[in-house]
Amino acid sequence: MFVKIILILAVIVLLVSYIVYRIAFYSPNKTQNDDYNISRGEQMDAQRETITAMIDTLNAIPYEPVVIPSDDGLRLRGRYYHQKDGAPVVIGFHGYRGTPSRDFSGGTEMYLSAGFNLLMVEQRAHCGSEGHTITFGVKERYDCQAWIDYVRWRFEPDTPILLGGISMGAATVLMASGLDLPENVKGIVADAPYTSPKAIIQKVCRDVKIPPKLAYPFLWLGALVFGGFRLGAANAAEAVKHTTVPILLIHGEDDRFVPCDMGREIAAANPEMVELHTFPDAGHGLSFLIDRQRYERIARAFFARVLATTQEEA
Repeated sequence: MFVKIILILAVIVLLVSYIVYRIAFYSPNKTQNDDYNISRGEQMDAQRETITAMIDTLNAIPYEPVVIPSDDGLRLRGRYYHQKDGAPVVIGFHGYRGTPSRDFSGGTEMYLSAGFNLLMVEQRAHCGSEGHTITFGVKERYDCQAWIDYVRWRFEPDTPILLGGISMGAATVLMASGLDLPENVKGIVADAPYTSPKAIIQKVCRDVKIPPKLAYPFLWLGALVFGGFRLGAANAAEAVKHTTVPILLIHGEDDRFVPCDMGREIAAANPEMVELHTFPDAGHGLSFLIDRQRYERIARAFFARVLATTQEEA
């Protein structure tokens, strides 16, 4: 009888873990690959028309489809926009259940206008890239490393590289900053990153009135058993402590999804390498739209600083 009870409890735990895995980590869902599936809410609704226009503009620009293998055997796809030979290459990472066109439409304008070549990644389990599990940066950080290797293989090995990301993409590039990156990765621009998968998941649980201490063990187990990864295996704030890559960190002060305090915590982990700028009244990932002039001024100053040695050598 005791054994039967234990087995029933184990089945229940696994079932609940599978359900939360499907909700939080499984991909794709019906609408996530739609560029125009812009999230609802007061802050996004106020910018919907502008975002839609930027998506239209970006989708009208021709690009070269690119495919590379991930370390664990997935086919990852990207979109390459060529400006000029020898220019720095920006590798851009979109957010959770996002698309390059939706999440990076504003950033694309900024990077292309600065004269950079741009490689926009379709993250694993999104758009045309293979996979069914979103790992909140745990495995995506190694995909970032693979895209860096691709740029160095395709172009000159010392081609200056900048990494850019928004939301989960920002957390991804920050987690990758703690890896053994080549010296030609000159800088990182991270917009609205979270500190760790655990921290953002617990925050979302609180938002939907689910006790984090009750839900997190099931999420952790679902990720491990059904997603094949450990939620605690990567941490953006911890990775930044050890990075040697300069970081520009931008966060909206009215971010209601990833609190601005997470950005401050990441910056505090390594103030010598992280330059933090916060934007009053900006919601999640909306700093560029709230004050584009200031955003671009800050970004261009950062680009000039981290690429100064490269330009002098050229």
